[in-house]
Amino acid sequence: MKPDPIDEARRWLAQGREDLEAAREVMGHKRYYLACFLAQQVAEKALKAYLYGRGEDLVFGHSVGELCDWAARYDAGFKALKQKIAMLDRYYVAARYPNGVAPGAVPAEVFNQEDATQAVGFAELAVSRVSELLKLSGA
Repeated sequence: MKPDPIDEARRWLAQGREDLEAAREVMGHKRYYLACFLAQQVAEKALKAYLYGRGEDLVFGHSVGELCDWAARYDAGFKALKQKIAMLDRYYVAARYPNGVAPGAVPAEVFNQEDATQAVGFAELAVSRVSELLKLSGA
């Protein structure tokens, strides 16, 4: 049986919100690289929540930019959101793997407080926008 679209959206958004809380927490411990990666995950899960909430059965992919394009089929406002948050895609690999950053460096040394603050802010924006559109303020 196919899950109810809004129930599935709630599940994805709930996990996104948990990840957002974790991003804030690790940022407080100066684990900026991890906060950046988690911020990308938050936005990805929020966008997937939106797509599931719109009735999509299978939502694949990890690119925030591509998921915004997909979501824009339902709401053109995602084109503007993409302009703000698509940069989170750079954290999907680079914030986790040494071969995603300059030779001789590791992610823990590359990403800083400014990166993490901006990334978490973009993640918050994604969660807020999806919550507003799906009317899931407490999901």
